[in-house]
Amino acid sequence: MSLYIIQSAQEAKLVTSQVVLTMDRTLASEYGGSLFVGFAACAPKLIPDPLYRFFLCPSVEAKKHMAVAAPAGTRKMEAALSEAGIDVVVAHPEHLEEVIGRETKVVGITSNDPRGFGPASSTFSSLLERKTFSALFFEQTVEKVREILDSNGGGKLIVGGPGAWQLEDEEVLDKYGIDCVIIGEGEITGVEIVKRALRGEPIPRVVHGEMVPLERIPNIKHKTIGGLIEISRGCGRGCRFCLPNLKFLRSRPLHQILEEVKINLREGSEGVCLHAEDVLRYGAKGPIPDETKVIQLFEQVSKLTPHVWISHFAFASVACRPDLIRKITELLDSRGNKAPWYSGQVGIETASPELVKRYMPGKPLPFKPEEWSEVVIRAHEILAENRWVPCSTLISGLPGETPQDVELTIELVEKLRGFKSLIVPLFFVPIGQLNGGQFFLKEHMLPEHWKLLATCMEHDFKWAPKLAEEHLHNRIQKFFVKEVVLRSFRHQLKGPLRLMKEGIDPTKEVSSAPISRLAPIEA
Repeated sequence: MSLYIIQSAQEAKLVTSQVVLTMDRTLASEYGGSLFVGFAACAPKLIPDPLYRFFLCPSVEAKKHMAVAAPAGTRKMEAALSEAGIDVVVAHPEHLEEVIGRETKVVGITSNDPRGFGPASSTFSSLLERKTFSALFFEQTVEKVREILDSNGGGKLIVGGPGAWQLEDEEVLDKYGIDCVIIGEGEITGVEIVKRALRGEPIPRVVHGEMVPLERIPNIKHKTIGGLIEISRGCGRGCRFCLPNLKFLRSRPLHQILEEVKINLREGSEGVCLHAEDVLRYGAKGPIPDETKVIQLFEQVSKLTPHVWISHFAFASVACRPDLIRKITELLDSRGNKAPWYSGQVGIETASPELVKRYMPGKPLPFKPEEWSEVVIRAHEILAENRWVPCSTLISGLPGETPQDVELTIELVEKLRGFKSLIVPLFFVPIGQLNGGQFFLKEHMLPEHWKLLATCMEHDFKWAPKLAEEHLHNRIQKFFVKEVVLRSFRHQLKGPLRLMKEGIDPTKEVSSAPISRLAPIEA
């Protein structure tokens, strides 16, 4: 069967396939060229859908009903299925009726956060008691796919992606009408499940994908969202609250990375974003970056495009190899990259040495847990000297966290106030080795947690407008983010912020607090 099955011209230009991959609507956007704006998907529904879609989450283009760009994970599965000889296409989520037909036996949906249980989502949805855009759009996508499949005689609905762990309960699968959820890596296990479904064999409801060897990770065939290129898979630092499939660091060969860069550029990407849990440890054999391999990576990629960004890095890598940041910056600047600054997501998590020892002893390596706060501060100094802006996360509610632990984190955040950066406090989510534990919710917050949230908000209110002004290129989006979203949040949260600084829950102490009026639209 050919890649695209084209029905007769008399029949509504329907394009169908045996296997259709798609994604929820929050993943079908390049967010105006700023993947950081993509974090808006984790936000509770505070604005109407049309405003979210137009200003924050404009859709990627659809050609012949196919998404011209798709999440990197979707593209990997597309490549793995295609190389296995399976007829597969990647449909735009707003064109599913034109793609899913009677020939379709399997529909696979990628989701990062299907129930809004991710750390960022659970934090803000718990505080404001609203569903996130990610959860709402996932529900809409699943319902739509299930309805189309059933109207065409049935078919299997399979869900995967970074947020698949949120769907592990079979009662949840029944509620959504999902036949199978694949948790973890899918290039081997996922392909086998799809083959079974195509043969009409029973498939399990919950599957944990096996770790994929480097040689079996396929190259993408088409453009990814934001030009995202996977350079390494896994981490190896062994944080207990992280996903099991990140246990081992595997760096992909440079020639494969460059081929994926060329594919993205050929299909219209303005640049590429190098993705790994820590881009600075590409090719490393341990916790210390291999400068030669990292510089070679950036040299070769920047020869193809001057527009190179990164997704994640680690403060320990910055602190132990300060010259590496300088060399990368000078290299990208020399290639013609006009970025006002370079950035990436990075985890602080806590400033408590005891919690570092207990839950993330590998995170500070090659430094000691007792040095973690100093490592974070030193890394900020190095980054600031080289125009790097970290977007950091904290974890509130790690099991056994004490008021003193939170106070240490507050002190650290206050010391970082002068560095251009963002700091986002997240609620603890029990995954990885801590799976089965209790989610941390608003009801569990100590007075110190409210103070920490207030300290982070003040930090972010100081820097967010300047970062938006420097980073966002789309004038309409820049105006909306700065003059509508940020200004509105700052105004509405002025009263609650005063209470939080005193350790008071503003949603309980003041029934008319502005925070309760931020969400006039019921989800």
